[in-house]
Amino acid sequence: MKPTLLSLLAGLFAAGAAQARHPEPLRFRSTHTAPAAPVRKVVLVHGFLDTGSIFRSLRRQLEARDVQCLVPELRPSDGRGGLENLAIQLKAEIEAEYGTEEPISIVAFSMGGLISRHYLQNLGGAARCEKLLTISSPHHGTQAAWLYPSKGAEQMRPGSGFLADLAKTEAQLGRMSVVSYRTPLDLIILPATSSVWDRAVNIEHPALLHPLMLSSGTVLADVQKRILE
Repeated sequence: MKPTLLSLLAGLFAAGAAQARHPEPLRFRSTHTAPAAPVRKVVLVHGFLDTGSIFRSLRRQLEARDVQCLVPELRPSDGRGGLENLAIQLKAEIEAEYGTEEPISIVAFSMGGLISRHYLQNLGGAARCEKLLTISSPHHGTQAAWLYPSKGAEQMRPGSGFLADLAKTEAQLGRMSVVSYRTPLDLIILPATSSVWDRAVNIEHPALLHPLMLSSGTVLADVQKRILE
């Protein structure tokens, strides 16, 4: 990898690390009143060094279609305690909000896709989940994870035991509908093809950067269409 690219990625991770130490509160507060019987229940799972505010646009659009959204805040967001612990948090928040049997769908961004898969495949979540949509998730790891010293980052490195376990337990997803969105221009998921997952319907969209996938009208429209199908 070229030194200039390494410097750029190191800067991105350093900035994120500062945010993790002093996380900003979730600024988006929905004013939408959930309908008495929402047509869908969706869980939006954020990624590495993120907060749920990254789903601001998608959440607003889904709620306008009477979809009830849960946006957990998983901490620590740099995964220093391991992705398994974040998956346990995810399970607890889902069950606190929706009980243990209510059908759900999950839309997950970046590292959130791996957290969601551990919840679904190893914590029993697949029994209640109808759809999993991942956006820019490193299903086969990312070389960028070598730039950050947390357990979660180690688990996102290609060839990690965590990724091997996800591959081994993939059959637990059963017949669940799975989609993986990716951009070939991703500078965080390296190589960008790491988001290609044989188990999923793979959709490529040329967003210029990793986080811009969540502001792409094309991607968000397709996510909504699939959630409402």
